[in-house]
Amino acid sequence: MRQLFSALFTFLFLAQPLAAQRPTDLWYFGRQAGLSFASDAPTPLLDGAMTTYEGCATATTKRGELLFYTDGQTVWNRQHQPMPNGRRLMGSGSSTQSALIVPDPGSGNIFYIFTVAPQGGPDGLRYSVVDMTRDNGLGDVPRINLLLLTPVAEKLAAVRHPNGRDVWVVAHRWNSNAFVTFLVTADGVASGKPILSNVGSMNAGPGRNAIGTLKFSPDGTKLATAIWRESNKFEVYDFDRNTGKVSNPRGFGPYPEAYGVEFSPDGTKLYGTCNGNSLATSTKSQVSETQVWQFDLKTKAAVQVGHSANHKIGALQRGPDGKIYVAREDNSFLGVIEKPNVSGEACGYVDDGLKLGGRHSKLGLPGFIVEP
Repeated sequence: MRQLFSALFTFLFLAQPLAAQRPTDLWYFGRQAGLSFASDAPTPLLDGAMTTYEGCATATTKRGELLFYTDGQTVWNRQHQPMPNGRRLMGSGSSTQSALIVPDPGSGNIFYIFTVAPQGGPDGLRYSVVDMTRDNGLGDVPRINLLLLTPVAEKLAAVRHPNGRDVWVVAHRWNSNAFVTFLVTADGVASGKPILSNVGSMNAGPGRNAIGTLKFSPDGTKLATAIWRESNKFEVYDFDRNTGKVSNPRGFGPYPEAYGVEFSPDGTKLYGTCNGNSLATSTKSQVSETQVWQFDLKTKAAVQVGHSANHKIGALQRGPDGKIYVAREDNSFLGVIEKPNVSGEACGYVDDGLKLGGRHSKLGLPGFIVEP
């Protein structure tokens, strides 16, 4: 009995730290900014080497230990140095969701970095391969810029397949209303078998219209997007995690310069940011107000829950703590939605919500695979 108790105690002691750390606990973004969610409250990280205007992604072990991060152009290892062959990826620091990292379901050492070009450019949607067994465990990028589709909008999102292993990666064709979905399996990226879903609004027009984020709900059954000029709207769709198909579009708009989207932890609310609302002043000149909106997905009610003193706000990202964080361009604070499950202004948007330790946000925050 004593031996059984001792073994049980040892198991619980060893297992507890694993449960306490999460693969989304480390964020690197903006102008050498970063956050750690490993403790009860997020704390600034001051060791990041990356400066990116928009898209970025971070990879960690399952226990939340840093492996690498990227802006879709350069890949930095855990020592904050560029990886060998990791400087020429065809994403862009000025693409909304320039990079997304997906671990190979069949290997703990291989990762895929998906990238999208800015403004519907010809570089399109590509992926590069990171091998963490190389360079003494710091990682290398032996294969880069493998083309999947061109042209595409600046949108990328990923969700786990119901089998618990594979991952769906979703992008949007440019000059089209088609979502394109690729399945990542233990055999690699199914590049020859993309799934097309012609649904919702066109992503088309001047290159700037490619701007806007794409996000999955926490349970993976819904997908939301922001469509910038000239559509100026947010859209929500159903997503089938078994087939990769997108369907049933619902729109909210117009919201000029719609940019960021994120779901509440319980999936009942959608939040969006926009930067182009014009207000008449006493001098009849026009000024813009950056706004945060909440959309109730059951009642379809739309409520402005906050506005920012900042001249531009961008990405929204749900943190491991259940709060939603708001990127504010060139600001030393992130905005924070404190209680995103709560309806209306009671959700508690705080403009100067989280100090970044002297570093500055831009318009992007790192995206992660949604794990229902």
